[in-house]
Amino acid sequence: ETAQRRVEQQHFAVRKRTLEYDDVMNKQRTVIYARRRHALLGERVGVDIVNTLYDTLEAIVNDAYQGNDYEGFRQDMMEYFAMEPSITAEQFHAMRPQSIVDQLSEEVFATFKRKMDRLAEVAHPVIVNVFENQGAQYDKILVPVTDGRKVYNIPVDLKKAYESESKEVIKEFEKVLLLKTIDDGWMENIRELEELRHSVQNATYEQKDPLLIYKVESSNLFMAMIAECNKKITSVLMRAQIYVRDPSQVKRADKPRRADYSKYSASKQEQGSLLNRGAAAAAGRDTRENQVTQPIRSTKTVGRNDP
Repeated sequence: ETAQRRVEQQHFAVRKRTLEYDDVMNKQRTVIYARRRHALLGERVGVDIVNTLYDTLEAIVNDAYQGNDYEGFRQDMMEYFAMEPSITAEQFHAMRPQSIVDQLSEEVFATFKRKMDRLAEVAHPVIVNVFENQGAQYDKILVPVTDGRKVYNIPVDLKKAYESESKEVIKEFEKVLLLKTIDDGWMENIRELEELRHSVQNATYEQKDPLLIYKVESSNLFMAMIAECNKKITSVLMRAQIYVRDPSQVKRADKPRRADYSKYSASKQEQGSLLNRGAAAAAGRDTRENQVTQPIRSTKTVGRNDP
């Protein structure tokens, strides 16, 4: 009984430790999923975009002010906002960081609004032409938007874009950009957290708590990921342009299809590693017609501490 009690206590300690590590990631997961939900529903996209622009500007100004680097500040403004700052070097050193942010934020928001209005102005003639001539053929179309590096194919409802004077194109572009950037940054952050969790175990040799170090370092990684995502979103938004296409070349936005992998066969190395030729033949043959499709049953979600 004593041995069994000690084993159970050890297993309980392992599960508790795992839960403590997961709680750290769960806090970050809550923040990321909230931003994704806003982008998916489209209710707070405009607010999130404004906050992203402001946070990026504030980070650039604070970093340059702490390092007393006006040239670095000027280059960052050109890199991420594609605009020349109106503040001179003398004004930059004489003003406070918050005053610089307040003054430049008005210019940034005005430039951003002008660029988005220009995108809608460029896209609207094509939208009108397609809707009036091929409206019965298309319900959704793909609008290609690029920042000079990547091309984002934005699926847009043709009727909504026509009625809103292409404002719907801008809204869908912001949604796609937010989702794409957040997903890429979050997946990279998960990989870094997994590597961090393995590396902090060495802190036990220095008689330090690995969990405490994990909390501090994971917070730094998360804040750096959020700042990098904000900069990417800002850079794409301030450089966004629309390819002007001939209305006859407009593509329809179809629903994504699942890839059919049944036509692919195993490689020679994989076939050679099988036990016999019969197993290799069975691996290359599609046997799905012999399987009975099971219905999907919805069950209650099991909590992580439930028995």
